[in-house]
Amino acid sequence: MRVPSPRPLPTGAVPAPRPERGLIRTWTPPGPLDVRRTLLPLRRGPADPAFRIDADGTVWRASRTPAGAGTLRLRGSAAALEAEAWGPGAQWLLDALPALLGGDDDPSAFTPRHRVVHEAHRRHPGLRLTRTGLVLESLIPSVLEQKVTTVEAYRAWRLLLLQHGEPAPGSAGRMRVMPDARGWARVPSWDWHCAGVDDKRASTVMRAVRLGGRLDALASLPAQEAGTRLQSVTGIGPWTAAETLQRSHGAPDAVTVGDLHLPHHIGYALTGARRSDDATMLDLLAPYAGQRHRATRLILLAAPSPPRHGPRLAPNPPTRHS
Repeated sequence: MRVPSPRPLPTGAVPAPRPERGLIRTWTPPGPLDVRRTLLPLRRGPADPAFRIDADGTVWRASRTPAGAGTLRLRGSAAALEAEAWGPGAQWLLDALPALLGGDDDPSAFTPRHRVVHEAHRRHPGLRLTRTGLVLESLIPSVLEQKVTTVEAYRAWRLLLLQHGEPAPGSAGRMRVMPDARGWARVPSWDWHCAGVDDKRASTVMRAVRLGGRLDALASLPAQEAGTRLQSVTGIGPWTAAETLQRSHGAPDAVTVGDLHLPHHIGYALTGARRSDDATMLDLLAPYAGQRHRATRLILLAAPSPPRHGPRLAPNPPTRHS
């Protein structure tokens, strides 16, 4: 087979720099592991500056850890994963690697009760619930997703990181680490507006970053207690707390209530009903008490969403005020 010659660089172009060698850790999961599906909830849209999946399956993740900014790269097979990390937070990321990849997750406690769930459980034995141990990193994008379309929320997260984040250590691409507390506090009101974030959500982010380390300390608490404390912050309700705990704690029972589409998806998958509400969803998930988030993940993987007959909500672009 003829190997094509590399395409020459345009005149004046500079090859993308390769990152210097970082800290290395290899890890063998205790059981089946689907790295991509396990970590995909951490990606906030296909253009997330803090998360990337290469064509060969390599996963990149940029994080703001308690030790500072860090970049993590995962590659290899599920039988022997190689993790490489850069930046002040490199060692922290490598120490947290097993939890990130579901090493603390116990799927043996889960028993499928519906045909759809049973089939998804059989087809996806490597699905694990990730635990980042980073509450603020999971909380801020969840706040941005409050009461807006996912397109609007992902756009806001991307723009804010590109404008106010810092370059990810060791990353050859345009990956960014989210700002620290001082960085978020310096975001001007106009940039929030241009990112499509209203005053209410911006104010909630500001209250959260002022608490900073106290919120990240919630990672050491049981999920239920951490959720109660999160909801004591004005602007953080059950929906935002659940979306945060699913990622920061790998909480298997943190079911999302108050979502516009999730109850309809669960109801349609398990009963065929086109319209459902939170009460119906919780009744359907009751047999999975203690594991409702895991059941939801499996249903979303296996079952189609109900057909939509109404027009899609188009996001409104920000406008300049005179």
